[in-house]
Amino acid sequence: MAEPVMSDALLAVEQRPAGGAALDQVIGMSVAAAVVFAALVWIAWAHRTRRITWLARLSDRAEQRMGRPGWVAVPGALLAIALLTAFLGFIWDVSLHAGVGRDEGPLANPAHYLILVGLFLTFVAGATAMVLPLDEVPGPAAVKITRAWRVPVGGILVAGAGLYALIGFPLDDVWHRIFGQDVTLWGPTHIMLIGGAGLSLIGSLTLLREGDLARGRTTAPLRELRVRISYTAAFGGLLVGLSVFQVEYDFGIQQFRQPLHPMMIAAAAGLALVAARRVLGAWGAILAVLFYLAVRIGTAVIVGPVLGEAYNVFPLYLGTAVVVELLALIAPLYRRRLLFGAVAGLGLSTLGLVLEGLWVQAAFVLPWARDMWVEGLLMSVPVGVLAGMTGALFGTALTTGALPSKAVCRTVVVAGVVALAVSLGNGLYATVPDAGATVALSDVDSDPATRTVEARVTFDPADLPSDDPTWVQITAWQGGGEGVVVDRLRETAPGVWETTRPIPVHGTWKTLIRVSDDRTLAAVPVFMPADEAIGAEELTAPATFTRAFVPETSILQREKNADHPTWLWNVACSVVAICSLLLLWALAWGAARVARATPQASVTDHPTGDRPPALV
Repeated sequence: MAEPVMSDALLAVEQRPAGGAALDQVIGMSVAAAVVFAALVWIAWAHRTRRITWLARLSDRAEQRMGRPGWVAVPGALLAIALLTAFLGFIWDVSLHAGVGRDEGPLANPAHYLILVGLFLTFVAGATAMVLPLDEVPGPAAVKITRAWRVPVGGILVAGAGLYALIGFPLDDVWHRIFGQDVTLWGPTHIMLIGGAGLSLIGSLTLLREGDLARGRTTAPLRELRVRISYTAAFGGLLVGLSVFQVEYDFGIQQFRQPLHPMMIAAAAGLALVAARRVLGAWGAILAVLFYLAVRIGTAVIVGPVLGEAYNVFPLYLGTAVVVELLALIAPLYRRRLLFGAVAGLGLSTLGLVLEGLWVQAAFVLPWARDMWVEGLLMSVPVGVLAGMTGALFGTALTTGALPSKAVCRTVVVAGVVALAVSLGNGLYATVPDAGATVALSDVDSDPATRTVEARVTFDPADLPSDDPTWVQITAWQGGGEGVVVDRLRETAPGVWETTRPIPVHGTWKTLIRVSDDRTLAAVPVFMPADEAIGAEELTAPATFTRAFVPETSILQREKNADHPTWLWNVACSVVAICSLLLLWALAWGAARVARATPQASVTDHPTGDRPPALV
């Protein structure tokens, strides 16, 4: 019925490295990192031994201006610069890969410099918080390092998250050398890079709380405008960090099934917005979302219209924030923290997602289809409920500190991680039908150097996509900086689908037909250029051809190297998973340590003026 097309000699891009970086670049980056790290260690030693005084003066000046301890104000400013820089670099990097393809090397991509600087400054921000305190104990939860040196928990968490992300950078090169280039946001080492940066905001919020406790504040730190702004920015930043995992959907080049998208939105909103409402009080969730939108819109404008790369849209989170705010108005519910977190998680993972879906339908390249909703809600609701409960616990840790028992806290957090893992496993499971497609191409531009076509696709069997498939579309990307083309095909007869715009099939474009329907996630290649780096020949696009469906990743991630034992891949992924779980454990430990060091609040200390909320 269909010719086999997915072989080792298939599908390519222009002649760029398909493995790790060139050795001279590796050596250069290693030497530069060693020199900078040595200089920072010397500065830390000189400050701790009082051989230099400028760092202490900087801390004192920041404390006077910000009204917070210097070991909170200075690292906070550094972290803000670091994460904004890294996020801009990350979105730019995704746009470059979508439009251009692989890098000629890590130092040939300008976005990588921003990412690397941002991640390094994240680690430096945490280390600065640990180094700065000289003649004071940085809060009641401080960790003893030596007899005279105690460090804030938040500093440890930010430095640890930054180090986790930084380790991902060299590991990413090692990963590519062994397994080839997995061109996806969700590559294991990519998860380390973006996860460490995003989760550092939990450490930042913990550090802010330690600064409040060190100044004698208990549960009402938000009456000062500059303090309130700090918390708002941190919660908005946390929402930005958690939204990064959805970026492939933002660009319309997702390599995963659609039900994962609403689940990830529910998880991010449940944790960040419930916690923001608990800490900031009325309008807290909406204020966090407004900061998130300012960052996302600003970055999208810089990368898209200013730099001229592929544009992206993103979830608004306004619907989920409104649901959280409305439920918080029910005083008996709001005072019962875990119950409020659960109900808020349920509300934002149902009504909130419906409201979010209106925006996705209007603005996203691939909107949510009706056939996605049942499975999407089955995944989103348990994750949203447990994320909301975790957000309620985190918000409690940052206010009254009156957490429930350790057993209850562990149960909520572990159940949330398990629910997230199960939902991810379900969402990542996809099937490929024993089917094919006959494609008839009509030239719009017949010049081989600029050829574009219109396509008529006939599926065999004809009922392959259901009456309401998630998507049937053609994607063309990595065409040399010309952006991404995604065309949602229209059905003109049973089993027959046609394009609505010209599709490029020349140069370095990679063009494929993609079908997602229930658990089906499969593709048919249309045109792929030659790629000497991976030994791939050109796959031409003749006027008529018939080809079989194959897994999407065999096309979209064709630079991956299958020439390695399965156990090595499993071990490598397991190591990354264990490191990720250790980071989550450290963040939970840090938040709980600060909470349990918080003096119990009085009735008047509560930011809303009512009684301290009940635990459950």
